[in-house]
Amino acid sequence: MLKKWIFTFVVLSGFAVHLQAQDLRIAVLKYSGGGDWYANPTSLPNLIAYCNEHINTKIHPDNEVVEPGSPQIFLYPFVHMTGHGNVVFSSEEADNLRAYMLAGGFLHIDDNYGMDKYVRPEIKRIFPDKELVLLDPSHPIFSVVYDFPQGLPKIHEHDGLPPQAFGVFDGDRLMLLYTYESDLGNGWEDPDVHNDPEHIRQKAMRMGANIIQYVFHGAK
Repeated sequence: MLKKWIFTFVVLSGFAVHLQAQDLRIAVLKYSGGGDWYANPTSLPNLIAYCNEHINTKIHPDNEVVEPGSPQIFLYPFVHMTGHGNVVFSSEEADNLRAYMLAGGFLHIDDNYGMDKYVRPEIKRIFPDKELVLLDPSHPIFSVVYDFPQGLPKIHEHDGLPPQAFGVFDGDRLMLLYTYESDLGNGWEDPDVHNDPEHIRQKAMRMGANIIQYVFHGAK
């Protein structure tokens, strides 16, 4: 355990130094349980390209894949998780994810529709002593670059419920973001995948850029 925490500290303490380095990479979480963790394959590459162009990040153009129990997760300051179905974390995976986030890492979970009833209990397994908190539209993640005065935008209708963003905090630091009934990842996909109007795709991209900016540089 001591070696793991030393490794965690060394890797994550270097995040601030390397946020503008060309070798900065972000990852998709490959989880167990049968859910399609691999959904939206063009989402992160498109979001990366958008952020590199519009908010001057220098993220490597190819996202990588990481498993929740792997020590390699500590190499990524930002990990994205999506899918439609079941999610299962082992005790070891939950412990590793908790250590990753408490050490400075950030997990974004984007419900691609159908994940909600499975992922909420797993979030509770990761942080049994913390609650998912509904983010108010005044939270800086909704205005750090682009303004979303109503909070999380609605990208896909699904069953018509309002979009909501939930967070898990370590003190004042948001370390887990769960976006529900929005489906940002679908809006990040190639235009011909869902044939969304361009103004809808722009909302998704801009909200994604806000998340990236907030994680890497904090509130303005």
